[in-house]
Amino acid sequence: MNVYTSITSFFQEGGAFMFPIALVLFIGLAIAVERWVFLKRAYRSNRNAYGELLPLMNESRFDEAEQAAQQNASAIGRLIAVGLDTMRASPRRDDIHAAMQEGVMESIPRLSKRTNYLSILANVATLLGLLGTIIGLIAAFTAVANADPADKATLLSQSISVAMNTTAFGLMAAIPLLLVHSLLQNKTLEIVESIEMAGVKALNTLVRHNPRAVATRESDA
Repeated sequence: MNVYTSITSFFQEGGAFMFPIALVLFIGLAIAVERWVFLKRAYRSNRNAYGELLPLMNESRFDEAEQAAQQNASAIGRLIAVGLDTMRASPRRDDIHAAMQEGVMESIPRLSKRTNYLSILANVATLLGLLGTIIGLIAAFTAVANADPADKATLLSQSISVAMNTTAFGLMAAIPLLLVHSLLQNKTLEIVESIEMAGVKALNTLVRHNPRAVATRESDA
């Protein structure tokens, strides 16, 4: 009960700027949860798609692999579908690689979408806290100017303590948002690297098991 009372008192004494800071924190946490769930699902779906499609390509069952890839909504599924479709038009490794690389670039914005908002919201929370403190200090000095000289020191210290609550709360909101932003960036980078690695392995598999690609490679040599 004492903890709840302390938190309530801290929030109430901070003034009106505590509410927009709380709103910024809530929006940031909502974005963080949505992005984390999305990235976890993306990682799992990519892994499942790779495990399903690679054996088909290893067995040169390209028609089945392309059909399965087109029905797969994952980034790796789309990547392999593009590679198989390009292979029908041109068996050259460079052409297939370029098409698959374009598919990787198209997947990155979906993975990093809204993540940069977290760093922006963290900065906004910090600035709102500082603004609330400055406005609180202005009000405090204005009130002290008209107070009894004997009470000025006490009144000023109390007012400054209250004004600092907004800065403290702004930092309390900004720090976790920045940490989550860094965590999501690392997770996004991990998924992008796994997609690129899967794309290279899929490309090597396509070239290795496609007679036309082998023939073209030998003729180019």
